[in-house]
Amino acid sequence: MGRQSGALGAVVAVALLVGLSGCGSPVGPGDGKTGGKSPTDAASSAASQPGAGGAQAGDVLPGMVSVSVARTQLAALTVGKPATMAGYSRDKFTHWAEQGNKCDTREVVLKRDGADVTQDGECRAQSGKWKSLYDGAVVTDAAKLDIDHMVPLAEAWRSGAAGWDAAKRKAFANDLTRPQLLAVSASSNRSKGDQSPDLWQPTDKSSWCQYGRAWTTVKSHYGLTVTEPERAKITAMLDTCAS
Repeated sequence: MGRQSGALGAVVAVALLVGLSGCGSPVGPGDGKTGGKSPTDAASSAASQPGAGGAQAGDVLPGMVSVSVARTQLAALTVGKPATMAGYSRDKFTHWAEQGNKCDTREVVLKRDGADVTQDGECRAQSGKWKSLYDGAVVTDAAKLDIDHMVPLAEAWRSGAAGWDAAKRKAFANDLTRPQLLAVSASSNRSKGDQSPDLWQPTDKSSWCQYGRAWTTVKSHYGLTVTEPERAKITAMLDTCAS
């Protein structure tokens, strides 16, 4: 009996040690078990929240940043006077570029920005519904839409693009990653022309927050300059953003 009791006690002791060892190793962040997130996952989740450096509620353009990031970008832009238009030609900004599957940049943006968009075998939009950011107009005929360059090609030329090579100008004119291209009513786009925000603003003021952030992001990415009146107007647009 004594030897049996001793053996039983040893078994119980081992079992307790195993149990305590398991309790002393809780599921930790990044260990791949349910309930834990790696630091990278947590950072990605935080960055995807409105106001955390990414898109905000109501944004319809890609590559948007928060108001605070836009203000930082704006403050860092070089202020200067517009250069001349000497040597400018739209043909120096190759567009629209082929994007595969018979689609060019224009058709890709029409598909991206519209609802229930149908396309033919050549990728041309046949039907759909689009809301123009600049004037709030609802358009159901793709022929009545323009693909606007947020920072117009001529405006970019005056603020630094005159010194770019052909490849960079093509990338700028067909940028689908940043908020540089959008489908808007032809009338609003032609009213805008190649004007900067101090000279032209969307008639729908609810779009000013997005417009100011988009303009700043594009100029920041491409290293373009701004004028003092331009920067002042963008600041006023950013001031319309919800705090």
